[in-house]
Amino acid sequence: MISPSSSIMAVDSTLSSVVGASFSEKDAKALQFIEEMTKNVDSVQERILGEILSRNADTEYLKRFQLNGATDRDTFKSKVPVVTYEDLQPEIQRIANGDKSPILSSHPISEFLTSSGTSAGERKLMPTIHEELNRRQLLYSLLMPVMNLYVPGLDKGKGLYFLFIKAETKTPGGLLARPVLTSYYKSDHFKSRPYDPFNVYTSPNETILCPDSIQSMYAQMLCGLIMREEVLRVGAVFASGLLKAIRFLQLNWKQFAHDIETGTLNPKVTDPSVRECMSKILKPNPELAAFITKECSEENWECIITRIWPNTKYLDVIVTGAMAQYIPTLEYYSGGLPMACTMYASSECYFGLNLKPMCKPSEVSYTIMPNMAYFEFLPHDDSSAQDSSRDSPPRLVDLADLEVGKEYELIVTTYAGLCRYRVGDILRVTGFHNAAPQFRFIRRKNVLLSIDSDKTDESELQQAIENASVLLKEFNTSVVEYTSYADTKQIPGHYVIYWELFVKDAANAPTDEVLSQCCFQMEESLNAVYRQCRVADSIGPLEIRVVKNGTFEELMDYAISRGASINQYKVPRCVSFTPIMELLDSRVVSKHFSRALPHWTPDRRR
Repeated sequence: MISPSSSIMAVDSTLSSVVGASFSEKDAKALQFIEEMTKNVDSVQERILGEILSRNADTEYLKRFQLNGATDRDTFKSKVPVVTYEDLQPEIQRIANGDKSPILSSHPISEFLTSSGTSAGERKLMPTIHEELNRRQLLYSLLMPVMNLYVPGLDKGKGLYFLFIKAETKTPGGLLARPVLTSYYKSDHFKSRPYDPFNVYTSPNETILCPDSIQSMYAQMLCGLIMREEVLRVGAVFASGLLKAIRFLQLNWKQFAHDIETGTLNPKVTDPSVRECMSKILKPNPELAAFITKECSEENWECIITRIWPNTKYLDVIVTGAMAQYIPTLEYYSGGLPMACTMYASSECYFGLNLKPMCKPSEVSYTIMPNMAYFEFLPHDDSSAQDSSRDSPPRLVDLADLEVGKEYELIVTTYAGLCRYRVGDILRVTGFHNAAPQFRFIRRKNVLLSIDSDKTDESELQQAIENASVLLKEFNTSVVEYTSYADTKQIPGHYVIYWELFVKDAANAPTDEVLSQCCFQMEESLNAVYRQCRVADSIGPLEIRVVKNGTFEELMDYAISRGASINQYKVPRCVSFTPIMELLDSRVVSKHFSRALPHWTPDRRR
């Protein structure tokens, strides 16, 4: 087997040597497909746009712009505007209310995929058509062939993945509205997927498809414990989901040990299909029960993943963007196992995959597959005030024409009828695979915090917290979770940051003075406009509120109780919804403020 650093690049020229005896014909075809798509990016994109415009030519939306049957890029770009969700909301609402005329898509809208937002405000409804399942399945089918290049022997064991569904709702017109992963897991594409030795799960379908997330988690964890020696990879969709599973094990290991020792399933698991499938798996095993008791009863949970699942080769979780803050905690629990971020997707569209999945989290780049949709990119420059003028239409760049090192906002046109839709993701081009640009996810475009003329986004807040966290290292303490809000009830208003801390030694916990220094360090890390406002007294001192351990788990449980998907849940980095604020404030154990003004001079630049 050739080395990982050269294997992908060698796929096209020496395909036979790459796939050799260690690779299946199926893998070889998948890798060849990736090469063909990434070599012919522009022609594939031209074909995709032509197909979308041709099939949707008679839709109400495209007729509005008088394309007159044109399917070329120039006409499309000159006549069809760039839009946001708010622009399309009237059309989407008509479909949701039951209007079956071809409004956005010539093909019937089969369901709505709900966005992952969990703070105040309604979820977005993304229209989709049945054939999109085929495109998603195609992208999934490419993941393991790429992974097999880097990690040999994945067909010799199983994956412990914590996967969940959310009970769907219906729109007034009777269409299903559910998260994209619920749509996939409940489809025949998933339930009747052909056997693949490289992609076998410890969790039976019945446990994944259980609508009660607690029963589902219990059964999936129990299966993972029973099959601990067979587990070669452990994962969830997001890093936060995997940490929730570890926390679940901490809280329930005694019951798991009892179930395994006696061969009987906890009576709190009442789902008939789950009980039936578990009856075929769960047998009395006192030796395994004793092992679990020994490992889980220890106060130190460092390396718990590799202690329980000793053959684990990597973690399969998303740790890019806002999930990056979980990396230290995952490293603690896993003993520094590699973390593979395999794909880039959203409710609007599945985009692409990571061709070097075993790279460091900080080096993750995704290659957009040009056959998934038609992609355009709005050059993003914080200093240019892109949205300040609607008189001059934005200049969008095609997928094949991007420049390394530059940042862009992603714009997508899909078969389901989204045309030149602003996804809101900011991406930086890091390089190319053949003719296909590779992207690092930088942040969501939305601003998180603002008191005066200041604007702090998710990426900047994350960096400020990382800088402040350095002060906690000598106390063996780390920030395991955070959120924020702009407190404007007082004059001047100020930033409030909620921290949940992981303190390894309570006798050496950080003092009030240290946490006040953390507040100051965060302010020093924020942009010049913020610091100017602080010096001018239009923003008050930044405040850190330390909350009890488990608070953010309660926050997740609350969000799930209100309809959030456990698969898609992400801690909101800024909150304003009153019940969430009340929950957080009821768990505060200490408050700390910055005691000095951050440095600012008129000639300082960031």
